[in-house]
Amino acid sequence: MSAAELARRAGLSKATLSMIEAGEGNPTIETLAAIAVALSIPLTDLVEHTVSRSDLLVPATDVEITRELLNRIPAGAMVEIWRLRMPPGARFDGVPHTSGTTETLYLADGDLHVTTASDTHVLGPGDLLSFIGDQQHGYSTDSGADVLVLLATT
Repeated sequence: MSAAELARRAGLSKATLSMIEAGEGNPTIETLAAIAVALSIPLTDLVEHTVSRSDLLVPATDVEITRELLNRIPAGAMVEIWRLRMPPGARFDGVPHTSGTTETLYLADGDLHVTTASDTHVLGPGDLLSFIGDQQHGYSTDSGADVLVLLATT
């Protein structure tokens, strides 16, 4: 796709796109989201960072929810929130994301088996699991699952 076609699909001027390509622009999240949609890729794929840590599992008994904040995107981070509904017996092979992406799963209902490069986890309702998203990973469920997925690139 030409730069002119990408600019047209993203609703941007060619000059704006050219500045971003040259590393001279300071695009807003909305601008990056428009480019991602035009390219049919996740927003997080437009930013490359490196993060290194082990998986973090927070069982439901350790989580106390006192308030809920929706749709805040911290400065300097790309965030996508997905809802994954899986029927009983389903398997889903996650796609490794851009380096620096953290994938966080919150199981709202059902059961979920999550396999990462470092471990296999069994989640129940209310459990939260966070892991580095640039590795091979997959999900499966016996009874079905309703999962909220947060992808964040810092």
